[in-house]
Amino acid sequence: MLDNIRTNSNVNDAINSTSTDVKTLVKDAQALLTAAAALTGEKAEELRGRGMAMLDVAMGKAGQVQEKATVKGKELAASADVYVKDNPWRTIAAAAGVGLLVGVILGRK
Repeated sequence: MLDNIRTNSNVNDAINSTSTDVKTLVKDAQALLTAAAALTGEKAEELRGRGMAMLDVAMGKAGQVQEKATVKGKELAASADVYVKDNPWRTIAAAAGVGLLVGVILGRK
C-alpha cells in the first residue's frame, strides 16, 4: 500500500513537471510564431520552424504524460477491484459512510 502511495506521488510529480514543461514550450512557441508573423523572409521561416519544432516537442511530451496516466489509472483500477473483491463488507461500509457524510453535508444547505 505504501508503495502505491509512493508510486502515485512519483507519477503525480512527473505529470506536474511535464505539464509545466509543456506549458512553457507552448508559450515559447507562441512567442516565436508571433514574432515570425511580423517578419518576412529567411528569418521568419527560421522562427516559424523553431516554433513548430517546439510545438512538436510539447505534443510529444503531452502524449507521454497521457500514456503514463492511462497506464497508472488502469493499475489503480485493478488494485481497487482486487481490494473490493477481497474486502466486500469493508467496501460496503466505506461507501455507506461516504454516502452518509455527503447526505449530512447536503442536508445542512
